[in-house]
Amino acid sequence: MGRTIRRTAAFTALWKAVTASHRGGPGLADRVFSVPRLAWASLRGQYDGSGRFLLMALATLYVVSPIDLVPEIVMGPLGLIDDGLVIAWIAGAFLSETDRFLQWERVFPKGRRRERPTNPRPGDFIDGQVVD
Repeated sequence: MGRTIRRTAAFTALWKAVTASHRGGPGLADRVFSVPRLAWASLRGQYDGSGRFLLMALATLYVVSPIDLVPEIVMGPLGLIDDGLVIAWIAGAFLSETDRFLQWERVFPKGRRRERPTNPRPGDFIDGQVVD
């Protein structure tokens, strides 16, 4: 029963993402076209989604690589379960990360992007005023 509910929730989330443009939200095309910008902003250190983006890329490589054939050879058709789980995770991560990135782009428009904060080293001083 729990698996059916989770599967239904995953398909519902996917359907909402596909039809979001009709409700004023980002559509699937907007999300797909935001991936290169997401990758570039992550590589430049402006956006903090590089870890999750890397995991999505590695999971995609796993699904399309010959290494993925091992579970199918050993377990037969049951070996497809790992593919389904990985693909479901990729879809969910894609939806949530692109949604988060598109919101980030709205808050920090091009040209005024947030740089990652640098932590001051011991002995560094920050100009300011101490207020009691």
